[in-house]
Amino acid sequence: MFGIINFGTFIFAGILLNITPGADTMYILGRSIANGKKAGVLSALGISTGSLVHTTFAALGLSVILAESQTAFNAVKYAGAVYLIYLGIKAMLSKNANNLEPDPRAVPVDNRKIFLSGVLTNVLNPKVAIFYLAFLPQFIDPHYPRHFFSFLLLGITFTTTGTIWCLILAVFAARLSQKIRDNYRIKTWLDRVTGLVFIALGIKLALSKR
Repeated sequence: MFGIINFGTFIFAGILLNITPGADTMYILGRSIANGKKAGVLSALGISTGSLVHTTFAALGLSVILAESQTAFNAVKYAGAVYLIYLGIKAMLSKNANNLEPDPRAVPVDNRKIFLSGVLTNVLNPKVAIFYLAFLPQFIDPHYPRHFFSFLLLGITFTTTGTIWCLILAVFAARLSQKIRDNYRIKTWLDRVTGLVFIALGIKLALSKR
């Protein structure tokens, strides 16, 4: 159907890849622990949206540019690295970092920004685009004339299983850390740890190779 072969194998392999810890996993866990379940869920949905963007690019053939051009790959890679490091520094230098008592005037977490951060974290990772181009074609019949639909179906399937797993992670991490986050002093340190995680992810992305 739609030029897809070994669909069952694809789903099984996709689930194994979904549950393998990576940058997206650490990002979601960091958001859930630092900002709560809603932030974790929004981050997961943002990352899933980014995956759909990569799916569309792969289906349209635009991701081939990243696979063949070192300059384009580096441009996207460094943009993503800078963004992650920015998020990390922002978390570490948050206004609450030097105040151990809750501030009633504190600005609530912007849900829209959290969602968009998840999207950008995924979209600005060129390794995701390369992964889609390397992984999905293995399950597409080369003789099928409409590869666009094959890419879309496989990409949506992979994103769906990944979203389910990411939502489970977000909810579990938030529940596990609820008592910790109720302690404001510990929450301050969690923000700093989360910031360090984002910075580490940014540095790792910057140093990654094609």
